[in-house]
Amino acid sequence: MSKQQELIDKLSAEFQPHFLIVENESHMHRSDRGINSHFKIVIASNKFEGISKVARHRQIYQLLEKDLQTDIHALALHTYTEEEWLQAGKNVPPSVSCQGPSA
Repeated sequence: MSKQQELIDKLSAEFQPHFLIVENESHMHRSDRGINSHFKIVIASNKFEGISKVARHRQIYQLLEKDLQTDIHALALHTYTEEEWLQAGKNVPPSVSCQGPSA
């Protein structure tokens, strides 16, 4: 199973999202961690109802703690309740290419 699918499975089981996209953005970054180092997660779940964006991010970091200690170097998190997602027009935020300087 790919790291991307692992993340989808973990997030789906924990948050029962209305919307979820996990994009592997490793090709857009220079890193010595390999092809599964950078991911963008866009998730809309009513489990985020009534909690701050910071608390939402903490929940995801806790869930993915082991992945962050080994494979994953960076996560771009975009967290919404179902209502916030609808108000945002169901738009996936654009990604930033960060090639950085060569080593």
